[in-house]
Amino acid sequence: MIDTHAHLAMVDRDGVGYAGGVPGVLQRARDAGLRHIICIGAGGELAEVQAALDVAKQNQGVSAICGLHPHDAARLLAQDPQADPLWQGIVQACSAAEVVAVGETGLDYHYDLSPRSQQRLVFERHVALARELGKPLCIHTREAEAETVEVLEMAAQHGVGGVIHCFSGSAWLARQCLDLGFYLSIPGIVTFKNAGDLPEVVAFAPVDRLLVETDSPFLAPIPYRGKRNEPAYVVKTLEQVARIRGISPVEMALVTTENAVRLFGPRLRTQLTGED
Repeated sequence: MIDTHAHLAMVDRDGVGYAGGVPGVLQRARDAGLRHIICIGAGGELAEVQAALDVAKQNQGVSAICGLHPHDAARLLAQDPQADPLWQGIVQACSAAEVVAVGETGLDYHYDLSPRSQQRLVFERHVALARELGKPLCIHTREAEAETVEVLEMAAQHGVGGVIHCFSGSAWLARQCLDLGFYLSIPGIVTFKNAGDLPEVVAFAPVDRLLVETDSPFLAPIPYRGKRNEPAYVVKTLEQVARIRGISPVEMALVTTENAVRLFGPRLRTQLTGED
């Protein structure tokens, strides 16, 4: 199994307090059967980006995704993000071999912590960076489905693909993203009673476009709901996805692992198989 989205760099921050820190989290993940974890560095400070990259550099079986979350889009210079030291640091981080995608980026109109126009501008900058580096995108979208699709259409036209992380949107959004060639990463929400359209999406999406994630330390699946989430718990999400698809968890694990390797490329393939 691969947890394709975990905020491991938050583990040692005040208020999170995972038992055993990062080593403890990684050991419990290995004990649960995980082979790889993708660590997210997308806070509004370069220190958070660097922390995720460091976790990937220092631990076998970990890669990173780096970028700027839409909540923090206002931290970049509105007129010219390219001239901003924060953006330059993100570009440098994303260029590292340990970084397998650009993000998480996108649009969040639920909290509106950054102006919507700025979120869109920064989202499009991430698309351009992903195109330049030849890496996929990691997309965050909440209550911004139509505009998200507009940007993804532009990305697809330029040959940029990626994944909609923590997918919990409508069936309409799922179909739009799938038609554009994007993957859907399924979070622990799929185990909730109030999972919305997510079970339907899991049922109709092509199985070769599904990934699983924790988004830890957030959104722990049943039976851990209300606790701090961690990569080991992705097992429960995968079991529910397999149940909906009518296949065994083992088969689902193999499929989602193959999908992650296909999307995120050589680093995962090398770490999982030892082959270039």
